[in-house]
Amino acid sequence: MTTISKETVERVANLARLEVSDQEAENFAKQLGNIIHMVEKLDELDTANVEPTSHAIEVSNVLREDASIAGLPREEVLKNAPDKQDGMFKVPTIMED
Repeated sequence: MTTISKETVERVANLARLEVSDQEAENFAKQLGNIIHMVEKLDELDTANVEPTSHAIEVSNVLREDASIAGLPREEVLKNAPDKQDGMFKVPTIMED
């Protein structure tokens, strides 16, 4: 079984610019060791006859015909606009010339 040492946790934390206490490093080492142990248990399974999948359930995409349709009239779209000009939304300038 692969184990993660407290020193390894401290080294990775240092590389990630994270500050961990001695107690946190010990806890993380134990937790990461448990995770690795569970993954190693999965390696014991015989998956030779199992077909690879990308999803656990059947996934299908629902497509519709790509057709253009008429939108809302411009007047109706602009009727609640706080500011409009020449049939378009007017927005505050955010960039100088």
